[in-house]
Amino acid sequence: MASKSLEAQLQEVLDREEIRTLPQRYCHCVWQKDLDGYAELFTEDGTFGTDDPSLPKGQGRQQLRGLIEGALNDMGPRPFIHNHVIALTGPDSATGTCYVEVHLLKDGKKWEMRGWYNDEYAKVGGEWKFKSRQITTDSFGPENEG
Repeated sequence: MASKSLEAQLQEVLDREEIRTLPQRYCHCVWQKDLDGYAELFTEDGTFGTDDPSLPKGQGRQQLRGLIEGALNDMGPRPFIHNHVIALTGPDSATGTCYVEVHLLKDGKKWEMRGWYNDEYAKVGGEWKFKSRQITTDSFGPENEG
């Protein structure tokens, strides 16, 4: 089996690092209420969905911007990302999973959601973006006080 060239190995390291920053930048945009920055993290036709069919989904930057704007206004989410695992599937494609805790307000009370994102990434114009982001909720409920 032929080994990868040093240049190919370096490119993989650079790609992984850029992909690793995507969920971090995602959280930063949510915290800073940067709607345009949030939408720009996705490809033009990027999608966001959940495992709960009653929750909104979005496709395309305009819909995604509206989706996060509604969530920010309704619940003020504060996401924290953990344990990002990345698999490069091609020179311009990758998949990943990262775990998330979200602190938010619901009905004037503090709530917490835990789960994970299953992501697809695409390199567009030399920059990595979310092609799709699917969140699965593991638990959701009032924060324990005390």
